[in-house]
Amino acid sequence: MKFLDQAKINLRAGNGGSGSASFRREKFVEFGGPDGGDGGDGGSILFEAERNLNTLIDYRYSQHFKAENGKPGSKRNKTGANGKDLILKVPVGTQIYEEDNNTIIYDFKKNKEKYLIASGGKGGLGNVRFKSSTNRAPRKKTNGKNGEEFWIWLQLKIIADVGIVGLPNAGKSSLLASLTRAKPKIANYPFTTINPNLGVTYYNNKEVTLADIPGLVEGAHKGVGLGDKFLRHIERCKIILHLIDVTENDLAGNYQKIRAELKNYDSLLSKKKEIIYFNKSDLVEKKILKKKLDLFSGKINKKYKIISVFKKDDIQTIKKALISNVNK
Repeated sequence: MKFLDQAKINLRAGNGGSGSASFRREKFVEFGGPDGGDGGDGGSILFEAERNLNTLIDYRYSQHFKAENGKPGSKRNKTGANGKDLILKVPVGTQIYEEDNNTIIYDFKKNKEKYLIASGGKGGLGNVRFKSSTNRAPRKKTNGKNGEEFWIWLQLKIIADVGIVGLPNAGKSSLLASLTRAKPKIANYPFTTINPNLGVTYYNNKEVTLADIPGLVEGAHKGVGLGDKFLRHIERCKIILHLIDVTENDLAGNYQKIRAELKNYDSLLSKKKEIIYFNKSDLVEKKILKKKLDLFSGKINKKYKIISVFKKDDIQTIKKALISNVNK
């Protein structure tokens, strides 16, 4: 399924049905009174969060959504049927914005959460409503009200416990595939991942949700490379797993590039708890590896772990660490 995390759509709630201007006409009833019924209310539009969805692709090719109109009233004081409500499904983590794409209306954080976004118009009144002691045969009736109509933006921010970040080709997708049953595209070239991928890992009957964020480059917060398009998906993560390719030359520089991008995008991201893993340790000789890590430690005073995503023991260690940190 193709990933889409932003969409602009038009919503139109149903119009109310018109009231009826009818008079009772029966055999042997010479002067039947008014018996026009009210119109039905128009259908409303609601959004419902669904945890089994992870994309807004359904809103790319179909941009206009309309609820059912209310039916008009009829004779014998019959009220028209109400229009059927329209329920639109969105992934958990979706935010609704006004047309300016800046003013937030609602934020879905729980499964099956519902929000009434556009109300249907009220049905009109039939002429029986206007009968009085001075007006025994009113012909007045009212039309139904129009339903609400406007444009909105939908933005998806993935909700995950752990966000995996790093430069392109650091092995993020391989790590996600090893930890979970997710099947992201994996290849030995940069920018293999062009969309966030989600997966769930288990350890001791506990689960953690992970998000593989497409590779960031210097200037990403300004839109360079894949840009800031996917940086917002890290905002909701509890922990950042920073993966670094140990075969690269400047480990400290590569680490600092990603940290700078997170901070420049949102200073709160740089304050999130971070776990650092050096990947591809199986591709570097021990002496060279030690020299590289000593240089890193001399510049960056932070704890780290050395792993290979192809070693089962390392994967189990990572699972244990993630479960431990997420559930603190």
